Amino acid sequence: MKIKLIDIAEVIRSKNAGPYELTFDIIFKEWEMFNMICKAGVINKELIAGLYKINVEDVINVIEFKPAKAIKSTIKRPFSSGKLGETDVYGAQQHAPLLGLEFDL
Repeated sequence: MKIKLIDIAEVIRSKNAGPYELTFDIIFKEWEMFNMICKAGVINKELIAGLYKINVEDVINVIEFKPAKAIKSTIKRPFSSGKLGETDVYGAQQHAPLLGLEFDL
């Protein structure tokens, strides 16, 4: 069964986690889907690294945050916030690659 992340998530967002890191939050609508995705382990460091075209070592963490029905991930920013050439000072527009995710479960 193919499942689109945008269909099962209430919130998909990105934001600064300091000037050198970006964090991504995926907050699920239902416990059933949250638990299914967590059990399958499909949102992991390798997936995030692939989506953002970075080394796996640059993915700081991917954690399941059960109190919020959420999966959180943090990566090293390719450019520090506000650095010349950086295009999103607040990191609020970096979640776009997550929007196209589909899973076979």
